Amino acid sequence: MNTVISVENIWKRYRLGVINNGHLYRDMQSALARAFGREDPWSRVGTESRFDKRGTFWALKGISFEVKQGECVGIVGKNGAGKSTLLKVITRITTPTKGQVKIKGKITSLLEVGTGFHHELTGRENVYLNGAILGMRKEEIDRKFNQIVDFSEIGEFIDTPVKRYSSGMKVRLAFSVAAHLDSEILITDEVLAVGDVRFRKKCIDKMVELRNEDSRTMLFVSHNLMAVISLCTSALILDQGEIVGRFDDPREAVYTYMDRMGVDRKTELGDQL
Repeated sequence: MNTVISVENIWKRYRLGVINNGHLYRDMQSALARAFGREDPWSRVGTESRFDKRGTFWALKGISFEVKQGECVGIVGKNGAGKSTLLKVITRITTPTKGQVKIKGKITSLLEVGTGFHHELTGRENVYLNGAILGMRKEEIDRKFNQIVDFSEIGEFIDTPVKRYSSGMKVRLAFSVAAHLDSEILITDEVLAVGDVRFRKKCIDKMVELRNEDSRTMLFVSHNLMAVISLCTSALILDQGEIVGRFDDPREAVYTYMDRMGVDRKTELGDQL
């Protein structure tokens, strides 16, 4: 199979002022504490600071992997492991400090609720806008439009401005657009955590269909470990900005991750083990 995503020795550095505390006076207190070698008064309780004294923070450190056409690679890791930063580098939202990413094919990404939507436009207008961004002609979007609306289950609101949508409605439409428009690569980051259980299952079933029938390549980030097991063909574990394991069997990756986190498998997965 052809390689469609090649991540080559990616490093991503942030500095104080890019990742910050949200308030100027807090940033000043943090900067002064680091300058004098003291503990940051605004660091999170129970976590080790990943900033050095100059306020440099390495979100990604030497990440390398490849994804073949038709693979669905799950990425698991605790909050702050670098998962979202990695996806933003892959989708060109942010640039790496070092290294490079090579992509072969059109990418559709769902990195947060309503990704790529213009909130002043209606749902209908956003469907066509997203299609145009992917390089599709109007005639192509016309053919898929009814399928997109039917899957999203928001037909009566399709001509309402997206700014009036609930978070669940945004996810429904965003996922439906991503799943039905003609891109070769689909990248998702926890978007399916929003919405009801029934629709989440519907989305997972659709992604399995795309993987099996359309050979759609996917990167799937989720804390829903059973979804990783059922959907993905392989998985990797990210921790502190580094890959600490890649597994051909996603179930093995999930079990290893749970063991690292000290989570009981039976408690977390129950009868689904």
